[in-house]
Amino acid sequence: MGIKRIKYSSRRLNEIIAGYLFIAPMAIGLGIFSGYAFFQNIYFSFNKVGAFGKPKFIGLENYINAFTDPDFFLALKNTFFYTIFGVPLVIIFSVIIAHLLNKKIKGRTFYRVCIFVPAITMPAAIGILWRWLLNYKFGIVNYLLEKVGITSVAWLSEPKTVKWAILIALVWSMVSYYVIIMLGGMQSIDPSYYEAAIVDGAGPVQLFFKVTIPLLTPIIFFSTIMSAIGILQIFDFIFLMIQRNSIAYQYSISVVTYFYELAFVKNLRGYASAISIILCSIIMIFTSAQLYFQKYWVNYDN
Repeated sequence: MGIKRIKYSSRRLNEIIAGYLFIAPMAIGLGIFSGYAFFQNIYFSFNKVGAFGKPKFIGLENYINAFTDPDFFLALKNTFFYTIFGVPLVIIFSVIIAHLLNKKIKGRTFYRVCIFVPAITMPAAIGILWRWLLNYKFGIVNYLLEKVGITSVAWLSEPKTVKWAILIALVWSMVSYYVIIMLGGMQSIDPSYYEAAIVDGAGPVQLFFKVTIPLLTPIIFFSTIMSAIGILQIFDFIFLMIQRNSIAYQYSISVVTYFYELAFVKNLRGYASAISIILCSIIMIFTSAQLYFQKYWVNYDN
């Protein structure tokens, strides 16, 4: 049986060529700066790579060192802390705020604009902002605590509080983006579901938990995956908010921050590459698990 050849008209052929020409710059850019870099990173993870000289193949030594490195496990523990607490907080606050903004209240447009501001603010600016807000001497947070009779807290220098300070800034910066997504999901729900539930005697609380949340689970599922991937790669806030020469920095460091220290401060680029591959594997495992378990709790409205 021969291969059937598809014949295109000259006009259709020109459209196809034009389409590929339009996507060529993006495809080439992704291939060079993402694809090539990714495979080079895998290659470096099996080599000893410093600031100068050629890579020296050492097999799995970098990975073995990673799993016996207490600093890496501390960074991994901190990263899991941010993810385990950060993802639920982002999702919960996003759903609640979106639900409030979805109601017909006075000044709704103004509130939506205020919520949207952090989503268009650069992470560097947010990190510097929260660094001043949580400053021990001049921060407004400690000022307000003192006004209600609570002693000032060294948010950014105490090992016990530094991770919570990072988490506050992280959740605050991410919630606004996911509020927009949740709000869009709520507005796409067919009103007939609410009408039928009201006829059956459902109140506001029952409407929220029995209608809104179940029909919003596909959006919640998407937001959970994306927020987890983002938090697992946290770097900006730690780097900008915490001084590197403080003890608190070691207690707040994430896997990506540790990767930065290894690659660009200590020039252990082969070992840093192995760390990044391990993080990539963790993200893939988490995402795969989410995709598998979605069938048990995600409801798709057909």
